[in-house]
Amino acid sequence: MKTSPLAGKPAQAATLVNVPRLVTAYYGNQPDPSVPGQRVAFGTSGHRGSAFENSFNEWHVLAISQAICEYRRQRHIDGPLFLGIDTHALSEPAYASALEVLAANGVDVMLAEHDEYTPTPVISHAILTYNRGRDTGLADGIVITPSHNPPDSGGFKYNPPNGGPADKDVTDWIEARANAILENGLKGVKRIPLEQARRAATTHRHDFINAYVSDLDSVLDMDAIRGAGINMGVDPLGGAGVHYWGAIAERYGLNLTIVNEVVDPAFRFMTLDWDGRVRMDPSSPYAMQGLIGLKDRFDIAFACDTDHDRHGIVTRTAGLLQPNHYLSVAIHYLFQHRPNWSKQAAVGKTVVSSQMIDRVAAKLGCRLYEVPVGFKWFVEGLYEGSLGFGGEESAGASFVRRDGSVWTTDKDGMVPALLSAEIAARMGRDPGDLYRELTREAGNPVYDRVEAPATAEQKQQLARLSPQQVRSAELAGEPIQTILTRAPGNDAPIGGLKVIAASGWFAARPSGTENLYKIYAESFADENHLHRIQAEAQAIVSDALTASSQQA
Repeated sequence: MKTSPLAGKPAQAATLVNVPRLVTAYYGNQPDPSVPGQRVAFGTSGHRGSAFENSFNEWHVLAISQAICEYRRQRHIDGPLFLGIDTHALSEPAYASALEVLAANGVDVMLAEHDEYTPTPVISHAILTYNRGRDTGLADGIVITPSHNPPDSGGFKYNPPNGGPADKDVTDWIEARANAILENGLKGVKRIPLEQARRAATTHRHDFINAYVSDLDSVLDMDAIRGAGINMGVDPLGGAGVHYWGAIAERYGLNLTIVNEVVDPAFRFMTLDWDGRVRMDPSSPYAMQGLIGLKDRFDIAFACDTDHDRHGIVTRTAGLLQPNHYLSVAIHYLFQHRPNWSKQAAVGKTVVSSQMIDRVAAKLGCRLYEVPVGFKWFVEGLYEGSLGFGGEESAGASFVRRDGSVWTTDKDGMVPALLSAEIAARMGRDPGDLYRELTREAGNPVYDRVEAPATAEQKQQLARLSPQQVRSAELAGEPIQTILTRAPGNDAPIGGLKVIAASGWFAARPSGTENLYKIYAESFADENHLHRIQAEAQAIVSDALTASSQQA
């Protein structure tokens, strides 16, 4: 990936989204369902797109909302629906469109008091809290967010009664029904005017902030953080948790400074990401320049993305930690400092996350649960307690309460962020220093992700490869030990290929939106070995695709 010369620099006027034009496009444009890019398409985190590209506008939201109402009736989900939004410019109009449909369909909707923004994990927490001990009248939720994506993006995600991202069978049904509605010109959509929807007997208010904040000490040792006087800094990056951090500091008496409380749909306070675009990614050193520059002011600092389901940890000793590094430290700490967790609780990771996690789990004697990309694969384990922790290399994670029961089944950026302060309080050292200690025991890996071009046909072939179609015997001078096309933890297809040798590995997966595939690679030797793995990965994949074509 070529880095823009603007990366890490303050956003300029020319790089900012024109919010009035964006909102006008949301209401004024209509998608053409015959164009694949303008249809409803649920990825790993709901439907996403931009009003400028006719991939996220009012028609999409009306169709998806109606489809969710019909899905709820079919599955007899008749409890309240918790509705949350983030701070993207398209979230407010999408919120209005969704409420008009939900109210018209007689759905009991729980809105935030004072129309407050609501993070993704808070919706998951609310669903699970409401459903605890219930067998009927179960709640579910909708989160209107495109996560950390650029300011012209919109997103719409459904969380069923288990509180986590909807599984593929659910999203396939909703997607198919929503596209049928689009094809019929929104015929069948029930809708009432916004003010009538707000006044409807089925529309209620819920104190999301207090419910979530008052429960945090069930998952974190807030006494330890307060007692150690840890000096913390947080940058909400203009996201949905902007008013949560002050409430957390006040309730638990924390030494916590919010370095930026600005909410601006253009996100003009951001520094530009690797490609010169505004993107609220707390794992990006380019997007996080503002907080990195303040690292010496605090014992520990952290940020979350726009819907607060991702975390970024900044330490004095190491600056911004790579997500894999922090996940390794968090796992190493949690499984030694949660005595009430089940001894059988497993460590959850995705196939593209660092093998350092494997080594940490083995050192702790914990079972490893390795799954395909997507947090939905951790939902059941977190819900029932067979997983203590689930994490992704993209800085998304959640873990169970201190007593071992479920906290959230969706990614929670706030809890891993605050955990960094608990770790510093309890260990007397920050996570960056603790990661260096881990590398002395388990090796010091280097990790990167690159992209390579692929046609639509090649992407389909890559997703269907079998291990037998890999004809190479070595990877970067070492014998190949394992070739995976299905995840070891749950035997689900990984939608690509993972090749493992003694000192390194790579995984290749097709992009869902572009004509390319992604190569994730890691070496426990050095940078040169990593580059060799990356180069050979492209050759191995190309050779396997050729073999696949010949067999077709």
